Amino acid sequence: FMIVPRHILGKGYVAPSDKLNIAAIGAGGKGRVDISGAYANGANNIIALCDIDAERSMQTRTAFPKAHFYDDFRKMLDELKDDIDAVTISTPDHTHAVAAMAAMSLGKHVYVQKPLANTIHETRMLTETARKNRIVSQMGNHGASNPTQ
Repeated sequence: FMIVPRHILGKGYVAPSDKLNIAAIGAGGKGRVDISGAYANGANNIIALCDIDAERSMQTRTAFPKAHFYDDFRKMLDELKDDIDAVTISTPDHTHAVAAMAAMSLGKHVYVQKPLANTIHETRMLTETARKNRIVSQMGNHGASNPTQ
């Protein structure tokens, strides 16, 4: 019956709709660092983690106990496609392009660790998909990804 302006709720209030729901493919090692950066101390939600090595990803899974856990990114994307806004991809190099293409084909924004792809053709396919689906994408590179460097 009443709409309350945001400034009434208090300074620093962030509406749930202002947070991204992020899924991660690769949750151990470098993935843990990328997930932490995407989470940004609570600025976004980590809703799903995917890693084929449950033991190596345990530290990240413990840090985000509410996140769904998968060992197959295809299943994760299929089951949560309506809930995911963006995906971080921090897997072994040879799977970067495959995972990125799967996410981008669903209209998900991506942060992909370097190298982006194995061939120029894969890179061009990712570029075309990003343009077609109006995807925001970034390849991981500390010089471009870290605001302190």
